[in-house]
Parts: sequence; C-alpha cells; structure tokens
Amino acid sequence: MSKKRRNLKIGDSVVVKPGVKDPDTGGDISGWQGRVSDFDEYEGEPTVMIVWDSVTLKNMPLSVVEFSEEEGLDWRVMGLSVNDVDLTSARDTEKDVEKALAEIDQHMRWLGPDEEDKRIQKVLDGIAPHDTTKQFRAWKKYLREKLKFPFEAEVHEYQDRGPLRAGDRVNVKGISLVDDHYGIIVELMVGRRRYDFPLCDLEVTDQQSANYQPVKDYAIWFANR
Repeated sequence: MSKKRRNLKIGDSVVVKPGVKDPDTGGDISGWQGRVSDFDEYEGEPTVMIVWDSVTLKNMPLSVVEFSEEEGLDWRVMGLSVNDVDLTSARDTEKDVEKALAEIDQHMRWLGPDEEDKRIQKVLDGIAPHDTTKQFRAWKKYLREKLKFPFEAEVHEYQDRGPLRAGDRVNVKGISLVDDHYGIIVELMVGRRRYDFPLCDLEVTDQQSANYQPVKDYAIWFANR
C-alpha cells in the first residue's frame, strides 16, 4: 500500500490535479472536487473513488451526464489513481450535494429519447444545470436564429394582470430582452398598441409555420425548468 494511499481516508475532500483527464470521455477534469468514498486497485495501482461535491456537480456539463447515462456510467462518482488527486478542504456539505443532485435530476428530463427532448437538450448542451442566465442566453441565440419575424401568435396562458388575456391574437415583432423571472420577452403589437410580453405565454397560430416548434419547445422548457 502506497504512502499516498495511507494519507487519504474515507470522507476526505480531494481535488483533481491539473491536466488529469476523464478516463471515460477524455475531457479535462482539472480542479473537480469531491469526497473519498472508497479505495480499490486497478492493474496494481491504488485508486480512489470520489463522490463529486455540489460545486463540481453544478458545473458539470449536461453533455457529460447524458454520455454517462447512455453508457450506463455513474456520473455522480469517479475512480481515479491516488496520484491524480490532492488532499484539500471541503467547500460544501453533504446536504449541498443532495440539493445539487435534485437540481440535475430536474434537468435530466431532457435526456429522453423523444425528439422534443433532443431538441431542447441541443439548445442547452454544455450548460451547467443551475446556470439559468446562460440557459436563457442560449435560448435567445437559438430563437433569434430560428424565428422569422413578424409572426402571428395567440396568448396561450391565463393572465392574472395586464391588458392581454388568453385567446388574444398578437403580432410578434421581435425579441426585446431576457428577464430573470419571465424569461425571453418579445415585442408585440395588438392593433396599434405595442407591448412587451413573455414568449413562454404565446403559441404560434400557424402550426405549419417553421416558427411553431421552436416557440413550443421553449414554452415547454420554461414551464418545466
């Protein structure tokens, strides 16, 4: 048993050394951090099993989670050589890890086999599950590339305030901004009146339009994020 192995014990926090690669994907995992859960040997070399901490989990790209799910791998843990890690200080609690896992589980709904899931996952690919700012930016970029303005839409959700009501027909002119609470806001016209309105509450009236599916996908994601 190596000296390095004796210096580590179950429950210790460790950080992956610079330049270390994921043995399954080949991706750089420098700086990933977690807690020692077990020890083993691989081809005579001492290895350490690491349960990733909440910070690592929150910043883990969904593409890594998706690959692991497809290959039957557990993305929550990883086995590495003891020479690939250094002892460090914990930066969270086990309750933080449970919370991070719950957040990721919410986003894993988009890793399904349905075409809708695949389209949504493609928009969010490479973005950490907790990073709603980047997620909204990704949707904004995607929709600006996909949508052709202006287009006709209908208010599809109940409105408890404001001048518009479910069933109102509107003319969407373009994307105005991204709001932290209401998501992507579009500029629209009702007659001669201009409004800023959440895209998630609209449905394209022409279901044969190329605009219909992207707007619907976004609304589904927004409602289930």
